[in-house]
Amino acid sequence: VMEIRHRIYDFCNSESPFIALGDVELDESYFGARRVRGKRGRGAYGKTIVFGLLKRGGKVYTEIVPDCKSKTLQDIVRGKVSAKSVIHTDGWRGYDGLVDIGYDKHFRVNHGNNEFANKQTHINGIESFWSFAKTRLVKFHGISKSTFNLHLKECEFRFNYRNDNLYAIILKLVRNNPL
Repeated sequence: VMEIRHRIYDFCNSESPFIALGDVELDESYFGARRVRGKRGRGAYGKTIVFGLLKRGGKVYTEIVPDCKSKTLQDIVRGKVSAKSVIHTDGWRGYDGLVDIGYDKHFRVNHGNNEFANKQTHINGIESFWSFAKTRLVKFHGISKSTFNLHLKECEFRFNYRNDNLYAIILKLVRNNPL
């Protein structure tokens, strides 16, 4: 099973560069055990941070990141999103400065003010992926950090090809790259 996950991981990475053009949703999510009661903060300590991009009507791309600072996120956006794209994000300060690096069409929703959609400005698509991935991964009752990237890419693969015959695609992958 892990060998097949490796093939899926390689396949997802071979589809890069994922250069998104059009409406693109950006968001970050934290994966890991529930927060410990009594600890201060939002419970992100010790969790794996994943940054995701979703081209509306298209595919999702995910990447594990060390932090959610502007520089980290901007480097990924520069490599994966066309400057002509329309970017939709939440109000996270890590997205500050996208306009400064050439992304003139940057729209935000402010979850803090209970704003989740404002006409075409929303990130419901990428939030849908996070829900899909977390629902799928919770079934494992914990995943090793060393194999988390394989499981994440499998979720990305399943989401991107949810309307296709996954069995046929996996057979083709294994046929082209025998185990």
